[in-house]
Amino acid sequence: MRVNVREAARLLSVSESEVYRWVEDGEIPFQSVNHQPLFNREELLEWATARRMPLSPELFADEGEHARLAPALELGGVHYDVGGTASPSTLAAVVACLPIDDEEERESILEIMMAREEEASTGIGGGIAIPHVRMPLVFAGRPAVIALCFLDHSVPFAAIDGKPVTTVFALMTPTVRVHLQLLSHLSHALTDDDFVATLQRRASAAAIVAEARRVDASLERPPR
Repeated sequence: MRVNVREAARLLSVSESEVYRWVEDGEIPFQSVNHQPLFNREELLEWATARRMPLSPELFADEGEHARLAPALELGGVHYDVGGTASPSTLAAVVACLPIDDEEERESILEIMMAREEEASTGIGGGIAIPHVRMPLVFAGRPAVIALCFLDHSVPFAAIDGKPVTTVFALMTPTVRVHLQLLSHLSHALTDDDFVATLQRRASAAAIVAEARRVDASLERPPR
């Protein structure tokens, strides 16, 4: 889905002039249509997440589907000492942590992740990678899931800041819309000092989920 400058500014919680400046400086991905910049929403969210920009909480406020960070983390689990010596073997270890029963399905997911990583690094900086922002893993009829994987050692991922990756978030969602909604919550969490601190010290799963629940609550819309 493409959005215009006004919509992009609303999603990113910045002014339209700031968006135009990013376009002129070549900092933001866009396509020129009839001399006007348009933005792919998935690319826009990936770009914002990589730059630790909190996405607008109202992004999906009027949609019927709702996804929250804490329940998704509880379902996907927090995994420690996940192996891997390079991005391919690391992604294989991450996929092994996902709650999937069908092994053929698991292999297909790994192929999708690998293809995405060959296209462009999913390391967003700060030692964190989110393997499939622009190519979401969609499983109709299933709940949204996030597997948080702490690697047993740092792995080069050609991340945006050049730093190796130590933490990976793997998302599985029932629809693309829920994927984007969940990503918006995650992007906020990654700009929250307390949430990031729990990641940096590799706190217990309970502590991380508690911080995620607090971030979710901070994004809830007040009643009309």
